[in-house]
Amino acid sequence: MRAIQITEFGGPEVLNVTDLPDPEPGPGQVLVEVSRAGINYADTHQAENSYLSATSLPLVPGGEVVGRTPGGRRVVALTGTGGYAEKALAAEAMAWDVPDGIDDVTALGMVIQGATAWVLLRKSVHLEPGDSVVVHAAAGGVGTLAVQLAKAWGAGRVIATASSKEKRELALELGADAAVDAAEPDMKAALIEANGGHRVDVVLEMTGGTVTDQSLAALAPFGRLAYYGTASRQEPKPVKPGNLLRHSTAIAGMWLAHVFQSRGDLMRTALDELFALAADGRIRVINGGEYGLSEARRAHEDLRARRTTGKLVLDPSR
Repeated sequence: MRAIQITEFGGPEVLNVTDLPDPEPGPGQVLVEVSRAGINYADTHQAENSYLSATSLPLVPGGEVVGRTPGGRRVVALTGTGGYAEKALAAEAMAWDVPDGIDDVTALGMVIQGATAWVLLRKSVHLEPGDSVVVHAAAGGVGTLAVQLAKAWGAGRVIATASSKEKRELALELGADAAVDAAEPDMKAALIEANGGHRVDVVLEMTGGTVTDQSLAALAPFGRLAYYGTASRQEPKPVKPGNLLRHSTAIAGMWLAHVFQSRGDLMRTALDELFALAADGRIRVINGGEYGLSEARRAHEDLRARRTTGKLVLDPSR
């Protein structure tokens, strides 16, 4: 089969197309003939070995696929690795049937990005009706769905941040009430201004660095910040517990792997609700672009350069 294989860690240049033996499923595994593979920002960390979990070489990257099993089931599955290929293996518990009417891009958009937005809002910040919600990177895979879910679940005001005029316009089209330039030097002031002069209740943050620092400073009493990534590759300042007392604020970390490892029931609940909302037209996955297997390097370049919006997918047939 054709696949992308990494034999040394680094940037997009380490992604090489090669021919590999077909994977053989072991006990408790299912083989998926891949129709599309999802491309995630975490894949860029995996390629350079800077992800939360260490990776060994050689490696076929890609943590999610949609396709059919030899028995004909159409599934979306989490693979951990091995997704950038014509065939991939997944644990049976990590493969979920895709309802009729849900296309490949939507299925892939929901299994990580959609589930991430769902868990952030439902479990990490416990969104309440009327809350003001800041969604950083609002034109990305998680951000586009978080904006829509926050509105669908009764947020009072949704404030999006994004790095270009086009991305901010997309966030507004999806339901955000205000959009802020991600390069705003005084993010705290910009968020408060976008919220009508009031501090904000909820922040979903995956940028890191000063964006996290200033977003935390913008929280209202009993505000909650959910931290789920460091896209800038810059760590925020350490938080002193005493500073949390000043506004009774809370910080929650969220790594979706913990849902897979210990809360499989939560994943099924999330996907059922997300697929139902998509089927009803209340939320939609933004198709951010389709790349052939031979274009994997360009996909990572575009992702790292923040040239993308929505969900990116890889077509292993070309």
